[in-house]
Amino acid sequence: MAGEGAMKRVLSVASEAVPLVKTGGLADVVGALPAALAGQGWQMRVMIPAYPGVLAKLAPAEEVWKTADLGGGPARLMLGSVGGVEVLALDAPHFFDRAGGPYADMWGDYGDNAERFAALSWVAAVVARDGVAGWRPDVVHAHDWQAGLAPAFLRYWGVAVPSVMTIHNMAFQGRVGAAKMAAMRLPPEHFNREGFEFWGDISTLKAGLMAADAITTVSPRYAEELMRAEFGMGLEGVIQARAGVVHGILNGVDTAVWDPETDPEIQPFSAAKFSAKSRNRKALQREFHLDVPGPLAILVSRLTPQKGIDLLPGAVADFVAAGGGLAILGSGDPWAEDMVRGLAARFPGRVGVKIGYDEGLSHRMFAGGDAVLVPSRFEPCGLTQLYGLRYGTVPVVAATGGLADTVIGASPATEAAGAATGVVFHPVDELALRQALRRLVTLHADRKAWAAMAKRGMKAALGWEASAARYAALYEGLIAR
Repeated sequence: MAGEGAMKRVLSVASEAVPLVKTGGLADVVGALPAALAGQGWQMRVMIPAYPGVLAKLAPAEEVWKTADLGGGPARLMLGSVGGVEVLALDAPHFFDRAGGPYADMWGDYGDNAERFAALSWVAAVVARDGVAGWRPDVVHAHDWQAGLAPAFLRYWGVAVPSVMTIHNMAFQGRVGAAKMAAMRLPPEHFNREGFEFWGDISTLKAGLMAADAITTVSPRYAEELMRAEFGMGLEGVIQARAGVVHGILNGVDTAVWDPETDPEIQPFSAAKFSAKSRNRKALQREFHLDVPGPLAILVSRLTPQKGIDLLPGAVADFVAAGGGLAILGSGDPWAEDMVRGLAARFPGRVGVKIGYDEGLSHRMFAGGDAVLVPSRFEPCGLTQLYGLRYGTVPVVAATGGLADTVIGASPATEAAGAATGVVFHPVDELALRQALRRLVTLHADRKAWAAMAKRGMKAALGWEASAARYAALYEGLIAR
């Protein structure tokens, strides 16, 4: 363990991390935390699988651990760094050297995902127990179901290294049949309600929630919501039972990557030079073939029911009639992709759609949009609204999770106090979204007040400093305890 006054060590275990591999916001968080925690006196190493291309980005990398058999093939841990982040990449070709994505290929989820990520968690626990190349963590921080067995193995083995389990999205629970127990190296004596058993199946997320010394969620509101059945998705009882160790800590954004003054994808602007944002708006309309006289909204999202995508058809017509327009970037369920294409066909020149994901385009959209729509039914934290605030693109969000924690809704009281930073609506249904868009049109018409609200959001503290301090304090408390 780290000595008195030494840099303390934490092993962060996850299935993805920027800049190596990303499918969602989890990767942004895992990639940003090491630099943020360094300022708090913590050395964080990130352990992820060595998917194709990962080792090349870490070159030169050093082998620090190996085994002849990790669930059916040899494996080794390679230590390298990228972008200032120290990475332990688990090189197990039989599990991770695949042409598809991290979790699935064109035919669907990999049938052995349970074994793949159980192996990742098992190796993380070995590192915590034994150390590698003279490095042993003081704390293990596991992210989502893919790493949920890391705290569990530590508890089952009696390893005195405290652990933190972070829920980025309770919807994904790592649930598989009990027949996989042996292949996942799980001890049968813990197949019970106090362990990893969940309605007759295995849940790796539940395993982590039951075993971890502390549980965090990515916003305070989400921590409260998870105690209710509509958000807890069957695990609300676990969160209620462990409420004393549950902490809601907001995500931040990488303010160096998301900076409208230095972003290489856009024409720079700032709160002090807000009028320069209009050049990005014109460029965005050209890119999406739009001609919008009123507020130009953007939507950058997975196209799924969770994100409220199905609410758009009934809400957009009035918005367009009032002069608004919408640029959409995303991919997801086939029906949702067809639906947004249908909106573009129905409202040519006012609704534009690009299916897929393009990081550069997303930056241009945040720079050029007047508002960003986030009509999610649940949202653990959300980064989209934070990017919107950072770029003076006013968020229109549902009153849930991190959206409610980060956006101050326009109301007579907040406007009189000069505090509003966006539009917040509830409940999450078609009528409420339609009313929110009507409110957006009204607010946008007062150009002076609109600019003031947008600039207020740009000045908000959205980086990782405060959140990193809370994580550091949590780690310190676990070590002291």
